[in-house]
Formats: sequence, C-alpha cells, structure tokens
Amino acid sequence: MEEEQEKPPEDPNKMDYELFHFLIKIMRTIFIGFFWMMINVFLGLYLGFAVPEESTPGRMIFFYVWFGVSMLAFLYLVWRLWRKKMSAP
Repeated sequence: MEEEQEKPPEDPNKMDYELFHFLIKIMRTIFIGFFWMMINVFLGLYLGFAVPEESTPGRMIFFYVWFGVSMLAFLYLVWRLWRKKMSAP
C-alpha cells in the first residue's frame, strides 16, 4: 500500500488571496456606484436640475446629458473592473 502524504494543516484564519480580491472588487463597485448616485441625486433633486417645476429646459437638458454620459462611464468602469476572469481552483 502506498502511504498518503499528509499535508500540513492550513491556517484557518488565513483568507484566500483570490477571495480577498473578489471582495475588494465588490466593495469598489458598490462604493463607486453609491458615489455616482449621490452626485446625481444632489444635482438632480437637491439643486433641482431634474425637477421640471424648479428647472429651466437648458438645465434639464444639461442634467440628463450629464446623467447619461456619467452612467455610460460608470458602466464602462465596472466592465473594466470585472472583465478579468478569475482563475479556476
């Protein structure tokens, strides 16, 4: 019979490196998303750029163009962050 070599026990407190980077990606995505939303809520609702009763057509056009361009930039940033495949275990 072949003797199986015993592996030394791994430290249970040691977090897997890939799992740590996966959690960092999640936190960055959430933080950037909330920051983007706070900026748009401030401009749109607090300053009144998106509210028709409080804004002029020029300010509304500015806000919605800004909103669309910044959303595309945010989605591109998230795509760039998540496009790298994780290695298989």
